[in-house]
Amino acid sequence: MAKTEKIIIPISGMHCASCASGIERVLKKNPGVVSAGVNFATEKAAVEYDPSRVKASDIHKIIKDAGYRTLGVEAASEDLRNKEYDKLKMKFQASALLTFFILGFSFHDVVFPFVGISKEIVFFALFALTTPVQFLCGWQFIGLAYAAAKHKSADMNTLIAVGTLSAYLYSVVATFYPSFFIKGGLRADVYYDTAAVIITLILLGRLLEAKAKARASDAIKRLMDLKPKTARVIRNGLEKDIPIEEVKKGDLILVRPGERIAVDGIIMEGSSAVDESMITGESIPVEKNPGDEAIGATINKTGAFKFEATKVGGQTALAQIIRLVEEAQGSKAPIQRFADKIAGVFVPVVILIALSTFTIWCFIGPQPKLTYALLNFVSVLIIACPCALGLATPTAIMVGTGKGAENGILIKGGEALETAQTVNSVVFDKTGTLTRGKPVVTDVVAYGDCSVDEILSIAASVEKNSEHPLGEAIVNKAHERKLPLKKVFEFKAIAGCGVKAKVEDKYVFLGNLKFLRDQRIPSADLEAGSKKYTEEGKTIIFIAVDNKTAGLIAAADLLKDKSLEAVEGLRKMGLEVIMITGDNKRTAESIAKKVKIDTVLAEVLPQDKAKEIKRLRRQGKVVAAVGDGINDAPMLAWADIGIAIGTGTDIAMEASDITLIKDDLRGVITAIRLSKRTMRAIKQNLFWAFIYNIVGIPVAAGALYPSFGILLNPMFASAAMAFSSVSVVVNSLRLRNFR
Repeated sequence: MAKTEKIIIPISGMHCASCASGIERVLKKNPGVVSAGVNFATEKAAVEYDPSRVKASDIHKIIKDAGYRTLGVEAASEDLRNKEYDKLKMKFQASALLTFFILGFSFHDVVFPFVGISKEIVFFALFALTTPVQFLCGWQFIGLAYAAAKHKSADMNTLIAVGTLSAYLYSVVATFYPSFFIKGGLRADVYYDTAAVIITLILLGRLLEAKAKARASDAIKRLMDLKPKTARVIRNGLEKDIPIEEVKKGDLILVRPGERIAVDGIIMEGSSAVDESMITGESIPVEKNPGDEAIGATINKTGAFKFEATKVGGQTALAQIIRLVEEAQGSKAPIQRFADKIAGVFVPVVILIALSTFTIWCFIGPQPKLTYALLNFVSVLIIACPCALGLATPTAIMVGTGKGAENGILIKGGEALETAQTVNSVVFDKTGTLTRGKPVVTDVVAYGDCSVDEILSIAASVEKNSEHPLGEAIVNKAHERKLPLKKVFEFKAIAGCGVKAKVEDKYVFLGNLKFLRDQRIPSADLEAGSKKYTEEGKTIIFIAVDNKTAGLIAAADLLKDKSLEAVEGLRKMGLEVIMITGDNKRTAESIAKKVKIDTVLAEVLPQDKAKEIKRLRRQGKVVAAVGDGINDAPMLAWADIGIAIGTGTDIAMEASDITLIKDDLRGVITAIRLSKRTMRAIKQNLFWAFIYNIVGIPVAAGALYPSFGILLNPMFASAAMAFSSVSVVVNSLRLRNFR
């Protein structure tokens, strides 16, 4: 078997998902290409090819021949993407401005009822205004339609080019050669407005899609930004800051408080608490001691430590998350719209019918045969013009997404809306999604001579300068109860165990049970009393005063207010609800019990979260994943629908398809219901868009002429097409009544 090679080619000029699929088809036709995948979001083609049969330069040429530009990897930058967007925006603005005046002249009898303007002047003015719209603003459609025709295929660009050119060229003939129509006893009418409006509306849709595409690609950029730029490496006994790219496996790296850990490794010296929430989803910093793992991009909170680099470059946990998001975005083949699916058949059939109509009327039509043949030929093309077809999906999506925003739901586009209606399994992250993401004090228990308020006051006094979330929770509880904080002396933290200090004239110990035992403080009462809270998945801080057990404080990450209601609502809709978390099994099951979720996946790392999503999809389930953290980004990207909590990280939102602005999980229910309503409207729109073609094309071809003497004048063909567009828009606007 011949050895194959892979090449990544940045592409410029793609305007929609059908452009990407069109390039794929062209590439796959070449016998030397083994596989080809074009990612519209990242604007890159990944091609596997046999170098003995085709060269890399040949692949570039194939893409260029299809009507697109290939770029060097270094050229595929944010600046270039912004330039392409600005160019498209300028085209739309110019087209919209000219179309405004075109419509004014087209309906001059209404706009200027008291100004007498001859028909000839109006026609020439419309010609002058429409020509730049057709051939400057709309040239991309003509160019791509021509490129598709060269490869014996057709797409939405073909529909747009055929429809607008037929209306434009017919109007040009009526403008410069009106006698051609007058000879046949017909009026010379023009349809410049038809061509201009179609181009303007399609450009608007492309502009909105380009903006959504740019936002989607930002997910990778934001993940990249998490990576530290430098690392303090100890080599030959000397400390030196070097670029992160120069860190080698085996290097000894120093991390100080507040710094991000450079790469993955094993701690060799020192102790600290590390915030790993962006990787594990766990809100409470993890105590780290020699022998423990350090994860790159996580934040060192308290002490300094040295660690040995074990994974660098593309091997780190962050790099793997980035790769998973990239693969997920690339593997999501854009959903083919109904119009795109049938365009390959619809366009050739329409053209064949139009040519057949022209030929038949030339041979057996009444005199003047050529005039009738041309009129009916153009009538067929005009009534088949995809104006309503082009509006069917975008109008419903625009109204649907707007309605979603009113309800605190940001939907990135039509693909998300189309997929959400089919969801049958919803996977919730725990920390920050179902729960608040920060621990709060739930219970304070006093033993011996101390009261509850005294216990809380002493503990808060010791923890008042702590950055640890548990310490903050204790201080917040004391402030809530308006308790005084006392002076603290001889404060000392013991990594991984707790703290000891002198509060006024008392010696206080705060920490875990092992810490108290190491201090030889009797802890049998505390151990027995804490069992209940431990079973509930709460974190326990034990307190001893003057070598005597004084009490305990229990803290937990509480459920959000609407979590239970959201889960119950989804279950009533017949959906399976699953919880997934990097937290320990006991805590996870405790939360799941409160929110009435039966299926729990605990102690799951980000890579495994993505694997679980893929496993569910292999079982035939349509999965919606709901999360808020960086660690959730791969899960959100691999799910059929990724739903991010708006109060969470930007990266989770960028990797998702839907964002809940209000941090209200009931938005998941609303999003699914809105999806069902919107897709129903789209199907109705497509029906009405095509029914005019199905009925109108035979009439335009002259099917009624032999029996009834009826011909469809191009003016009426245009009116029918306009009416189909109005019906589509009106039907879409009904979505505004969604509750």
